[in-house]
Amino acid sequence: MFEVSLELVALLMAASFAAGFVDSIAGGGGLITLPMLIIAGASPVTALATNKIQGVFGAAMATWSYARGGHVELRKQIVPALIAMGAAICGAMLASHLPTDIIRLGLPVLLIGIALFFALKPGLSDIDRVARITPATFMVTLVPLIGFYDGLVGPGAGAFYMLGFVGLAGFGVLKATAHTKLINFASNLGGIIAFAFFAKPWWIMGLCMGCGQMAGAYVGSRLAMRVGARVIKPVLVVSATALAIKLLWDMS
Repeated sequence: MFEVSLELVALLMAASFAAGFVDSIAGGGGLITLPMLIIAGASPVTALATNKIQGVFGAAMATWSYARGGHVELRKQIVPALIAMGAAICGAMLASHLPTDIIRLGLPVLLIGIALFFALKPGLSDIDRVARITPATFMVTLVPLIGFYDGLVGPGAGAFYMLGFVGLAGFGVLKATAHTKLINFASNLGGIIAFAFFAKPWWIMGLCMGCGQMAGAYVGSRLAMRVGARVIKPVLVVSATALAIKLLWDMS
């Protein structure tokens, strides 16, 4: 029934719970699940595809939880979400044809920059600030760019969305976290649509990991709403730094 042994099923389920928890707060859950899927025997493209399957459940749970808590109006996010999904489809369609090593070379630098931004910039809180760009400009520039990356490579997309919402859209940290989730859900869904045509994802394992993602995302989003920037900032800094170190280690 499963694509892997029962021991690996248990290990991947535990990894998906941890990833859902981290991703619902700060993004970067793929840092946990992608390496585990490859260790379990999945090829890189199969791991990417399976990661999208399980990730969409965690993003959906986090989206529902933040919306229920009144931190995001989903109707206002529909158009950006559709743009992100379309961009992710394009990125995923190219995943098996383009040399993604070029992207991975620059990704650690970007992630370390994000970690330093949130760690060192004073005044970051849950209070909104003046936006540097209009919502329309944000929607047609940053959203498709990160959505494309999410389909092509994936890990770190949530942190990039967070940086955009905080640094450019002027959102407070908690509001930025909440608004990231529906767009992240859409780009994950776009990745699944594309990968279904040319990849061989582990569907059963992906669905099982999705259950772990939902549980982790529920716990993480509830904690984020209760504590706000005090927990989101350190988790984001740690996850972005860890992902950068992991990518640099893989290239060494």
